[in-house]
Amino acid sequence: MFKGSITALITPFRKGRVDEAAFQSFVDWQIAEGTDGLVPCGTTGESPTLSHEEHNRVIELCVEVAKGRVPVIAGAGSNSTEEAIALTRHAKKVRADAVLHVVPYYNKPTQEGMYQHFKAVHDSADIPIVIYNIPGRTNVDMSLETMARLAKLPNIVGVKDSTGDVVRPVRTRLGIGTKFAQLTGEDGNVVGFLAQGGVGAISVTSNVAPSLCAKLHDSWTSRDLDTVFAIRDRLGPLNDALFCETNPAPVKYAASLLGKCTGELRLPLVEIADASKQKVQSAMRSAGLLN
Repeated sequence: MFKGSITALITPFRKGRVDEAAFQSFVDWQIAEGTDGLVPCGTTGESPTLSHEEHNRVIELCVEVAKGRVPVIAGAGSNSTEEAIALTRHAKKVRADAVLHVVPYYNKPTQEGMYQHFKAVHDSADIPIVIYNIPGRTNVDMSLETMARLAKLPNIVGVKDSTGDVVRPVRTRLGIGTKFAQLTGEDGNVVGFLAQGGVGAISVTSNVAPSLCAKLHDSWTSRDLDTVFAIRDRLGPLNDALFCETNPAPVKYAASLLGKCTGELRLPLVEIADASKQKVQSAMRSAGLLN
């Protein structure tokens, strides 16, 4: 259902407010550059700092521009099940194609707690759900057994895997099947993840290199491995630079260099250091994104 290069969208700000015009222009550019899908209001979109009204508005703005050209997977996750349900129902109402739900963070649920959380969300609205497993931020890891149990529910359709474990997609494919969409959330392991049974990526790097990221996935599908490996190597330094400080601070700075938005962030995130700016600029030049 979902595959290829899917962008975890930044949320542009200007003077403390969501820059709606910049965001919609950015979404349209992403689609024109070949991006296969869009994720508004994920971590890269600074969802923890958006009000509920802003969160809902950003989803609406994205769906409005996409116009069905590519799927919109709305970020709707929360460590509060009731809040996650409310965000899911809104995404369904405004015709998002799916929702992305992070494993509940901070309260550290058990595997049974994770199952019951996702089942409650699943039962709240008839919309496809992608599980987001990122132990580095949530401090808990969904087991393959729990994921397989959830995958039996008709609307649990895939996972964004940010574990960094490239053995896991093989085990997941063998344990759940090939119809369960496995998407990596780690730009640095895209090719390895695809080789191990993945079908795409929810990418930070594609915010600033959408055409290159899309071409890598298209080349993988056509088995043009020389091109795949060339793009992998070209993007490698950029993938690293965009995580030299906490995401999305580096990628927002990178997007500002392309004139796509300001580099403005919301506290507790702050502008990246001068040394980090140099890393980002150098990596973008190396990738051919800046003169």
